[in-house]
Amino acid sequence: MHDHFSMFAGYNRWANERLYEAAARLNDDDYRAERGAFFGSLHGTLNHILVADRVWMCRFTGDGPSPTRLNEILFDDLTALAAARRDEDERIIAWVESLSETDLAGVFTYTTLTRPTEISQPLAPALAHFFNHQTHHRGQAHTLLTIAGGKDAAPEMDLIYFQRETGIGLG
Repeated sequence: MHDHFSMFAGYNRWANERLYEAAARLNDDDYRAERGAFFGSLHGTLNHILVADRVWMCRFTGDGPSPTRLNEILFDDLTALAAARRDEDERIIAWVESLSETDLAGVFTYTTLTRPTEISQPLAPALAHFFNHQTHHRGQAHTLLTIAGGKDAAPEMDLIYFQRETGIGLG
């Protein structure tokens, strides 16, 4: 189980690097354009992914910043947002690497954000949600990049390409 989550932590960093490189190639108007996505723009979507990661990492570890709104704009500047993203990805990798199989089989308790309720649940399925949530919103960001810059503006981010590039998960 640990190797599985370690792969996803590495994949998360790899996909985010590619996504942010593509976002940086857009002009600021296209990057910030309201396009009807759940978090409006590419800027709003990238901020949301970082918001959610910070919320979950605080739940998992009991440490670190924990935003109070899912649509919070943590950084108005893409360069600062990208730096914070890199730092958070490294934090995620370090934390996942610190987990044992016993930790992954354990239960943790947290309070929900939108309708405060205390929840206890097994860690491994919550961690699966954490990585799936990132992928879900990166898919939205990929669509926003495609709308703004055309088909070639959005990078390939499928897990299999990460696996082929790194050899992780191929056996």
